Amino acid sequence: MEFKVYQKELELQSRGWIPTFHDISKEVNEIVAASGIKNGTVSIVSHHTTCSVMVQECSHDIDTFDLEYLQHDLLDIMRKLVPDFKEEHQYRHPGPIHAQYGRYVDEPGNFTSMNTDGHLRSSFFGRSETMTVKDGAIDGGLFAHIYFIDWDQVRARRRQVNITVMGTTEDVGDRKWNGGEVVNTLHKFTEEEKAYDPHFDLQQQR
Repeated sequence: MEFKVYQKELELQSRGWIPTFHDISKEVNEIVAASGIKNGTVSIVSHHTTCSVMVQECSHDIDTFDLEYLQHDLLDIMRKLVPDFKEEHQYRHPGPIHAQYGRYVDEPGNFTSMNTDGHLRSSFFGRSETMTVKDGAIDGGLFAHIYFIDWDQVRARRRQVNITVMGTTEDVGDRKWNGGEVVNTLHKFTEEEKAYDPHFDLQQQR
């Protein structure tokens, strides 16, 4: 059985001033189709430490911030967990040495390091997702979309997503475990757990 790896880099443009959500489902699906891999996995990974990847339902409704309702709900929660960076020294990071490093690598100003909120949100949320590829297509169900989130809102920036498809170009046969038997993981009481206890009659004895 042949094992194959197919890798592409996807370039995106974030807008700044507010976190950007990119729906990259179409592009990732096209990359999987072009890979020639029939069965395996696809990893979608942020190249950046202030960005995340999310697999979630498409919310359809879009507000005046150009965010789907579910995306804005998520942003509201993240803002409660990690408030927007609005005031100097609101967070310990960035310190003076890091600010100097930014100048050393030709950042346009100290303000570009005022993205601690983006770093923390990315740490909480994660920078990657891995999905199953079945019969040459991503197995995401009916509602799943793939989103790249840029939490960094200090400026508009070019962003990169790394997409790696790994697997076989051949069929894998029947996927059903135990013929498709439904596994019941709910708790089952033993006869001892269900046994009569004399304390049940305590109220009747009064």
